[in-house]
Formats: sequence, structure tokens, C-alpha cells
Amino acid sequence: MFNIVLLSGPTAVGKSAVALELARECQAEIVNGDSLQVYRYLNIGTAKPDIEERNLVPHHLFDILDPDQPFNATDFQVQADTVIADIHSRGYLPLVVGGTGLYLKALLFGLCQLPEIDAGVRVDLKGRLEREGSEALHAELVRYDAPMAARLAPRDRTRILRALETVLTTGKSLAYFQGQHRFLTPRYRFLHVFLDLEREQLYQRINRRVEVMLEMGFVDEVKGLLEKGFAPELKPLKSIGYRQMIDYLAGRLSLDRAIVATKQATRRYAKRQLTWFRNDKYASGVEVSEWQKIITMISQFKNNQIVSLSEKSG
Repeated sequence: MFNIVLLSGPTAVGKSAVALELARECQAEIVNGDSLQVYRYLNIGTAKPDIEERNLVPHHLFDILDPDQPFNATDFQVQADTVIADIHSRGYLPLVVGGTGLYLKALLFGLCQLPEIDAGVRVDLKGRLEREGSEALHAELVRYDAPMAARLAPRDRTRILRALETVLTTGKSLAYFQGQHRFLTPRYRFLHVFLDLEREQLYQRINRRVEVMLEMGFVDEVKGLLEKGFAPELKPLKSIGYRQMIDYLAGRLSLDRAIVATKQATRRYAKRQLTWFRNDKYASGVEVSEWQKIITMISQFKNNQIVSLSEKSG
């Protein structure tokens, strides 16, 4: 079983900078674990490592798709498996870096097999999601599957849609199918560390990051994507920041309102990420200011001087 290290944490916490230092110190290569950084042209809005940073140590699974090409957690698992095997074959340690919790979970434990969804139900719900918004579908999910609804934020479009289409098609909760899988058998021997930060400090970083994004030309990046012919309805362009700037370019929001909305949505997303990683029994939190501790943790992990949390729970 291959060894891998995961470095996760909320957006704007500083994962990319820490990952570079860890990769240099620990003879590692970086594997992208972010659902948006796989896309070409989405650079500023995803805080993607720039070319200079990527030239310092090998980076994998960045810029592998155009924004109109579909990609999901299963696709990520397959591609990451290939990259990880290649890194190991050359004697280096795979360092998977990102904040997309579902992608990291898929890599470590695989994904549960979901039932086939009725096509009519899916089309109807997707249409309603666009017309009525995620809060309306969340309210409906409360009627059909209150326990699952309680686990989801009313703005979590993807998971609300998945949970509602599952219960309407099968009569069973999504939690039932997830329970069949149980995510108990790890696919790798792993060390998972997430960067933690007090919430108000994180929010300050987020606000400043959005301002820096605008200074770097984020509006022009979004305009360029639209000029290349990528539709605003594409999933990557509905992500935080991109959808707000598209609304600004379309005249639906002032630039000031788009900036405020981006900051607010990013803070909410970061809060959900923090909750996800802090509740992950397989992950160890390290304060950003003490990130150098992770070098020792990785060294001990590689030398079998500490037991990974996956082994402790197995």
C-alpha cells in the first residue's frame, strides 16, 4: 500500500505556500486536490499556484481540462491513482493538496455506489434549482429526508440536488446508500493534516485575497473566459467569484456588490470547510503559524515512527 500525505484546509489558509515548503523538505511532489484548479484559464479566481511556483517542485493535475469538460470525484480518484503510482515509482512522496473534501475522501476510501437516478426527476430538479434556488429545494428535502437536510447547508446546491433526487427516485435517504459503503477501508496508508486558523483571522485573509484577486485582473480573467465562448452556465463558472464577476459583467451587479458577495460567499464556504476537516477523525489539525511541525510529522510517518490515523482506526 502506497504512502501518501494530504494537506488540506479552508480556502485562503495558505495551503499552496506551505505545500511548497513541505515538498522541498520532504522529497515530495504536489498533486492537486482542488476541484477547480484542474481547469485551464481559471487561475486568479482559484488562487492556482503560478508557473514559477510550479517550476520549483513537480505539480500534477493542474490545467488538465477546459472549463466545458466534465470532471467529478470519481474522475479525480482515477487520475490521482495514476499520478500517485508514477510518483512512487520515482522514489518520491505524493503530497495531495486541496480543500475539496469529497475529492480527498474519494481518494482515500473510494465512493459509495449510488442508485441510478430517474432521468425525468433529475431534469425536473435541475430546472427547479435554476428557477427557485437551492434554498427552495433544501426546504423540500426537509419534508422528504429531514436528517439529511439537517446535514446540508441551504446553499449547497450539488449535495442538495443529489440528496433530493436520490430520495425521490428510490424512497431511501442518500445516507442509507452512504451507510452501505461506510468508508472504512483506506486505499492508501496516509497522513492527513489540515491547516487550521482562528475564524476571524481566516475571514480577514479571505477579504484581502478577494481584493488582491481584483488587483491581479480577475475581471479580465472572467471576461476572457466568456470571450473564449465558455458559457456562464458551466459548473466551473458558477463557482464562487466567477459567478459574481459574471453578474457584474452582465450588469446584474455593481462591481462593489460583486466584491462584497464574493467575500461573503467565500467566508461561508470556508466555514463549511473548517467544519468538514475539524470533524474528520482521520485528519490532524495544525495551526498555520506552526506549519513546520508537519515536516517532523511527515518524516516520522515515512519512517514508520508514527501510526497513521487510518491504521489506528482500522
